[in-house]
Amino acid sequence: MIVVWRVVDSCNLACPFCAYDKRLSFPRKAADPQEILRFAQVLAEYGQQSGDPVLLSWLGGEPLLWPPLEKLTDAVRELGIAVSATTNGSSLGSSGLRRHLCAAYQELTISIDGFSDFHDRMRGWPGAFEKLRFWVSALAGEAQRSGSTLKLKANVVLMHQNMADFEALCLEIADWGIREITFNQLGGRDRPEFYPEHRLTRADVDALELMLPKLRRDLLVRGVRLVGGSEYLIRIRASALNECIRVDDCGPGAGFLFIDEAGRVSPCSFTSEDYGVDVRSIATAADLIALPARFRALRAARPSFACDDCMSTQVCGKFERNGQPGPAMRSLHAPLSA
Repeated sequence: MIVVWRVVDSCNLACPFCAYDKRLSFPRKAADPQEILRFAQVLAEYGQQSGDPVLLSWLGGEPLLWPPLEKLTDAVRELGIAVSATTNGSSLGSSGLRRHLCAAYQELTISIDGFSDFHDRMRGWPGAFEKLRFWVSALAGEAQRSGSTLKLKANVVLMHQNMADFEALCLEIADWGIREITFNQLGGRDRPEFYPEHRLTRADVDALELMLPKLRRDLLVRGVRLVGGSEYLIRIRASALNECIRVDDCGPGAGFLFIDEAGRVSPCSFTSEDYGVDVRSIATAADLIALPARFRALRAARPSFACDDCMSTQVCGKFERNGQPGPAMRSLHAPLSA
């Protein structure tokens, strides 16, 4: 079971493609630490009863800057739950934080979108790329020396403007100690004003498809895995061509949950408004096991528009390591005109 919890919607960077850009004016929220601890106990009970290991992954905004997170992480680990996070990397210059990450985390994903000229501008953070080069390498070295099992991952947001550098970027960050690379296509739902000039084109997707097999081999020689199944490329191509992909049955709540900072539990981040249930209503492992049936009932009553064009990356094969579609994507409908 993977549970992704967006604990904060605040961030210290100014990314023009992100809904949590620090320049945007809206009331910022954070999760309730006590509710996280309570639900973590439910997750631990579920793991013990089911034998299904649980990974709790912190998301933001920028989660590593949230003051309660370190103590929460330690408490969650004491319950036998593995922890991961996705970060912009801006706090990795702290040696204390790096020690904590080595001691407490199973995985850390760092967002890296290009070389200095692109990444620094996109993140609104001068010197970002060179700082990340130094800090991530330092973290990888500290993890190795301490015997930590921390796995360092990188995620790249692909846009028309950084596609040409994607291969070189992957080979560069492989030398930092990154052991797995994932990628997203730029989406248009968070910042529609940014999307048209920066979205992937048909030619970009053609180039990506040609590039991936050799790039995967070259990275594997360096001990780095570039993940993403065959269905993931179909999803990316459909977006470039303005086509929709409907998923009728993603197995909602079976193996993956998303929780937002307001405490709504849903099958993915795109369906919180339609299928979200209050985390406080999940008091026992039995309640957790019953969630898929609750989600199916909600869908039967009122299908979410988001399911008509599924953008949920774990459904679309982003994390597939063998190039094969997962069970949810086997129910994939052929692309439909938008």
